[in-house]
Parts: sequence; C-alpha cells; structure tokens
Amino acid sequence: MNLLKNIWVRGIIIICILIGGFFFLQSYNQVEKPTLVNTQGRAFEKATVVEVLKDNIQEDGSRVGDQVVLLQMETGPQKGQILEANSPNGLLFGTACKPGLEVITISSVVGQLHVTTVYNVDRSMPIYIFIAIFLISLCIIGGKKGVKSAIALIFSFICFVFVFFPMIMKGTSPSLAAIFTATIVTAMTICLINGFTIKALSAILATFFGLLIAGLTADIFGYFTSLSGYNVSNIEALLFIGQNTLIDVGQLLFAGVLFASLGAVMDIAMDVSSAVQELHVKNPALTPKELFKSGMNVGRDIMGTMSTTLILAFFGGSLGVWVLDYVYDLPYLQLINSNSIGIEIMQGISGSFGVILTVPIVALFSAWLPHYLENKK
Repeated sequence: MNLLKNIWVRGIIIICILIGGFFFLQSYNQVEKPTLVNTQGRAFEKATVVEVLKDNIQEDGSRVGDQVVLLQMETGPQKGQILEANSPNGLLFGTACKPGLEVITISSVVGQLHVTTVYNVDRSMPIYIFIAIFLISLCIIGGKKGVKSAIALIFSFICFVFVFFPMIMKGTSPSLAAIFTATIVTAMTICLINGFTIKALSAILATFFGLLIAGLTADIFGYFTSLSGYNVSNIEALLFIGQNTLIDVGQLLFAGVLFASLGAVMDIAMDVSSAVQELHVKNPALTPKELFKSGMNVGRDIMGTMSTTLILAFFGGSLGVWVLDYVYDLPYLQLINSNSIGIEIMQGISGSFGVILTVPIVALFSAWLPHYLENKK
C-alpha cells in the first residue's frame, strides 16, 4: 500500500523536509564559535619535500630529534618558494621526510619572522580515493538501492554537521538534539531506500522508540552506577569547551549512545518490518496477532547477532583501553569499578537494550498498521 495516498502522511513528510531544510540552510551560518585558541598568523599549507638537509636517523634505525628539510610550498602566500623547515620526531605530529613526500605544514608568522614546521604527511588524497571507491562499490553492487544508500549516508553526515552541532552550540540538550537528528536521518534513510510505505513507517516509528529506550537505559545505568558524561577520559578538554560555549558536555556521552545505536536499531526495525509486510502481502488473511508472532520469530533470529555486533563495535572502539588493563593485570575490583570500563559496559548494554526491545515494537507496528490503514479507507 502506498502511503502517499494519505494526506496526513504527505503533510508529515513535507513538514520533516521543511524542518530539515531550515536547519540545513540557516543553523550553521547563525552559530558563533568562540575563539578558544589564538590562530592568528598561523595557517596549514601543502608542500613537497625537496631535500633532507639534516636527518635524525641513528645507526640502529631509530630516530632522535628533528629533521631539517627543504620544502617547496604548494599553497598559501609562499606558494612556489623553497623554504627550510623542521620535521618533529613524534607519533602525533611530524613525519619521517624523504624527497618527493607530500606533507602538510604549519606556517606561523610572528612579526617579520616566518616559521614553517612539518605537521604531518598529506593523506587527504588517499582518504578521498578510499571514500570514492567505497561509494562507487556501494552504487555498483547495490544498484539503485546502493545509490540511494550512498545518498542517505551523505545526508546523514550533513545532518550531523549542519543540524546536531549547531543545535548543541545554541544550548539545546545534546540528548534532545541527538533524538531530533536521528529521527531526520532515520526517516530520510528508510524512506529513500524503501519508499513511503507501511513497512517504512513501521520501521521509522520502531527506530524512534528503540532509540528512546537505548537513551533511557543509558541514563538509568548511569544514575545507579554514578557514571555521567563527566567521567570520560577527555573531560578536561570538554569542560574547557563547556565553559566557553552553551554546550552541555555532560550529556554528550548519552547523545553518543543514541548515535552509536542508530544503525543497529534501524537495521533490525527494517528487517522485521519488511518480513511482516511480505507475509501480509502474500496472505492478507493473516490476523494482526499472527503477523505479530511471525515478526517476533524473525526478530529473535536477528537480535542476537545484532546485539553482539553492537557490543563488539564498542569493544573494538576502545580496544586500546582493554589491552592496557589486560597487560597491567589490574585487579578485578579496580577494573569493574573504573570509569572507562563502566562507560563501555553502559554503552554496549544500552544499545543492546534498544535493539532487543525494538523487536516487539516493530512487530506490533508492522502487524497492526496494515489492518488499521485498510479499515480507515
């Protein structure tokens, strides 16, 4: 059944598009970002290594101190000039230079003094190539739906940059901003790929409630375990931002749980909704109760692997923390009561709760909506 025949659904779609377009066109330009770091006289430019004047490599192959290199500037006011620069010996900044290597430099101007330092290797082109290969592969293998998926993915990124970030910069609660952004992303993604159908509507509603459950679970878990967004490892930097902006940094952790759970919750909602809708189309005589049972059976087969996938994703994202704790052989009571481990457990369990409870919700919506809308005709 095509929901575009229903006037109220058309209205909801138009309102969502208008709201999303309003934030997309207006919010970002109206945000005033505070000056947290003085960047006057400093610029990042592209350059190519011409010659290594002084190397820092030792006989044993290790590197000590900085390299001194000649660079040909590719961008900026000094484009085309050959400049001498330092390349720091660091894991986070600097790189091991060799002639022909493309690098990014920090060009600083202090009065009449110009200082150029190698910031890092220029990896922008490989990044663009891999992104392009990914999108092209998605379009070729996925066909029309692959193209739609690529568009939905790009739209999601745009929503994060032009909707979520401006909202929290203006003082909106990060949790509410995450719910609003996730709802727009969910509606656009599902409707773009599957059309404005009953199964799409069921999946959107179930995803919304599943995300609310994930967020609520994280909030309850944090309350009883005394964990909050102020227990994260980079809280000092976040507090500095919070003191100079309207961002409620304490809620960023819970907003992150919503975004991290969105993909898995949306996936299981769409899978169950599609299965139930297919059963209804093939056998319209099936009652809502029978469709609900079928949806639950399908959901049970999916939610186990989906919950595992979600937990493993959180585990992989914090693998460094787990390795450090394992190698240092920390006592169990120290581990289970540490902020970092507690937060990882909270994120995994909260997202899994959202996935698990989405199953009965989407089974109910996808079983009830077809009969309800048909009887409304």
